[in-house]
Amino acid sequence: MFFIRSAGEPDLKKVQTLLAETWRDTYTPFHGDHVVEAMIEQWHSPGSLKQRLGRPDSEFLVADDGRQLAGMAYAAMSRKTPKLANLHQLYVHPLWQGQGIGTDLFAEIETCFPDADRMQLEVTVENERAIAFYTKVGFREIGRVDNVGPSGAAMPAILMEKSLSF
Repeated sequence: MFFIRSAGEPDLKKVQTLLAETWRDTYTPFHGDHVVEAMIEQWHSPGSLKQRLGRPDSEFLVADDGRQLAGMAYAAMSRKTPKLANLHQLYVHPLWQGQGIGTDLFAEIETCFPDADRMQLEVTVENERAIAFYTKVGFREIGRVDNVGPSGAAMPAILMEKSLSF
């Protein structure tokens, strides 16, 4: 059984491994090794993860069974738009997908922002499984983004939003 808890600095190496394995499994078929490895290096480096962990007005969660991490989620209040929380990451390791861990992570993270009245996220258009998941937990498409990846990656995404009420 996995428990959802706030991440700490000792978790970051396991989170980095979880993200790298999940990204390779999810995105390599769409974008190839080169783009995926560049994004893993840029977005999931120990420095990037540590910076997120220490950001004010954010929450960094892990799904932990005491031996391993099966998933993680990270969201933060927008620095530009009042009352908006951005879900930047919600990933479940491929071995653990389809068992409710993503739902548990989302149920916890959406309650972490009592000053927010909505939450937004970007999801690549090819990631149909994630789009279906986010639709199931109450998000709806509100727009499109031309490229969410590094320059020249050509990774179009869907912008989704969910109203929050407490």
